[in-house]
Amino acid sequence: MKPVGPIPAGYESLAGELAIGGMRASELVAAAGRTPLFVYSRAHLNARIAQLRAALPAQVGINYAVKANPHLAVIGHLAPLVDGFDIASSGELGLCLKAGIDPARISFAGPGKRDEELEAAIAAGVTLNCESLGEGRRALAIGQRLGKAPRIAIRVNPSFELKGSGMKMGGGAKPFGVDADKVPELARELIAHGAEWRGLHIFTGSQALSADAIIEAQGNVLDLAARLTEAIGHGCPKLNMGGGFGIPYFPGDEPLDLDRVGAALIARLEHLPAVLADSELCLELGRYLVGEAGVYLCRVVDRKESHGVVYLVTDGGLHHQLAASGNFGTVVRRNYPSAIATLYGAEPTEEVNIVGCLCTPLDRLADNAIMPRADVGDLVAVFCAGAYGASASPSAFLGHGPAAELLV
Repeated sequence: MKPVGPIPAGYESLAGELAIGGMRASELVAAAGRTPLFVYSRAHLNARIAQLRAALPAQVGINYAVKANPHLAVIGHLAPLVDGFDIASSGELGLCLKAGIDPARISFAGPGKRDEELEAAIAAGVTLNCESLGEGRRALAIGQRLGKAPRIAIRVNPSFELKGSGMKMGGGAKPFGVDADKVPELARELIAHGAEWRGLHIFTGSQALSADAIIEAQGNVLDLAARLTEAIGHGCPKLNMGGGFGIPYFPGDEPLDLDRVGAALIARLEHLPAVLADSELCLELGRYLVGEAGVYLCRVVDRKESHGVVYLVTDGGLHHQLAASGNFGTVVRRNYPSAIATLYGAEPTEEVNIVGCLCTPLDRLADNAIMPRADVGDLVAVFCAGAYGASASPSAFLGHGPAAELLV
């Protein structure tokens, strides 16, 4: 037997089924017209933003990292709730503009920005988080050709990292950002050649559940930003402090102590260096905002036994939920939070493997999990599916196509 991860708070049973936004799982599938289906909960999004606002210092804004979930309805719902949007492609830029986001609220990070992407961002008035000397000079040249000063911040590759993070984005050689010791010279060059200086972006890692690690990283970010701003000789209009806040996925994971992180940041900002006194501060959060707000629903299409092992074969799989299958950066596969949505709250009675419809042994949604007895037609729910699900999975693999998406 392998336990499943902890189901996020706020999901309830209605008439014996999982309910999201006041609708039963079967009703949601009927509304979408098919399975598989990603369902995103407005109530969960609202609650998470409210928790952050209550815990964090009032002067620290919240930016949404669109790469976590670029569904247009999710972007539109978050538009009045967050302070800014961080994008990583011209495709995400197009989605934000379609959702009516003011380009002044958007920043664009990521290595390898193509000239046409730089041009679209500069023309729109988006802030470029510059990742290299070459990118900065290309942006200046494009701005000159357009007759428009590019809005540029520098993404910093710090010498430290976010300890215990799932993906480390700082410390040592990285394709991301400009090494910290090279930032002042590049910033002065950009400013001297007419760029509108927008400050610094320092992102150290993601998916950390340790409050101590995040508190330490935030202190290091503020110290580094102060040193760099002094060396540059210009103010820091905005400091994107990164994020890194994680959510529990696996058995034994404990939620991040957000109140502790917020209290430490409040105390730290009471002694903010004078050089950052007028800086706009923000955190860049993606998974933490939307991850627990999403549920992936798929239907059992076959129930079979092989050598005494029960398999629930669904119409979903890794082509929509790569991370839940264990093929998105995990070394040892563990079970995501999951349940039989049409028997939600029923007593577990059997050990089953829940698998997808793809012709590969990698296509697993739950191994040796204890579940209520399910049969053909029942719905399986995989939780924590609001981030890096639909858009981070190989939906074209084996030609089954993308899942439906619904915000309720």
